[in-house]
Amino acid sequence: MRRETLVIALVIGVVLVPMWYVGLQGEPPSEEVEIDQSVSDIRPLGSIIDTPNKLSPNQVGVIVWVALFALVGALAAVHRFMNRAVRPPEPPTAEPGDDAAVSPWFRTDDRWLATYHDAPDSVEGVAAMGGLTVLAIVFAALFTGEYLTLARTQYFGTYAAGLFLSLALLTVSYYAWFLPHAEVAEERGHGE
Repeated sequence: MRRETLVIALVIGVVLVPMWYVGLQGEPPSEEVEIDQSVSDIRPLGSIIDTPNKLSPNQVGVIVWVALFALVGALAAVHRFMNRAVRPPEPPTAEPGDDAAVSPWFRTDDRWLATYHDAPDSVEGVAAMGGLTVLAIVFAALFTGEYLTLARTQYFGTYAAGLFLSLALLTVSYYAWFLPHAEVAEERGHGE
């Protein structure tokens, strides 16, 4: 494990341990209200996993912070994926100053092209985008089906999260496999 990763994990742990302790001092559990099963088969309180019926504000705060840390970790992982897996370290296809590979607006009197890697345009990218498109359609259909079914709204969040994550990964896949990677250098007048 890299030293920077260990320091980040330690800081997150130092922040979360006291918050988790305070979050455990929540409200006592409450009893859930259920539909009489002798009258109807609808189970609106059913879920994939057992969850508490009531959360205190402290517990909600801890969950929000954990979700934010998970989001930062996911963004870092996606960024590393785009830079390492899809754009491996290889010599650039255009040398600095070569204007043939890019649009003319890249180059001005104070800015020039430093490195340029053309988009991979690989079959893997097409397959990833096709799979993620199908996944987004499936989650959209499940979300719509959940909406149109009587009193069965407990999976809205799961289907919406799947839809939004598949759309986000579709955007990442497009960026990684089908957009060129260009770095520009620019002169700046420091101290003028």
